[in-house]
Amino acid sequence: MSRRRGIMSDQFKMELAKDLGIYDTVQKEGWGGITTRDAGNLVKRAIQIAEQTLANQTQK
Repeated sequence: MSRRRGIMSDQFKMELAKDLGIYDTVQKEGWGGITTRDAGNLVKRAIQIAEQTLANQTQK
């Protein structure tokens, strides 16, 4: 069984979890313990950060 390689680092995911208030759940239950809504919000926030980073890079 092949395992997919994640694009986001574990550190970045943990920082996002802290920002979104789901860090305690992740610590206690793992990533499988968060709701689909929380997972979606995590991805949405990661995309926002990536878009901001790209916009800042193109302005320089």
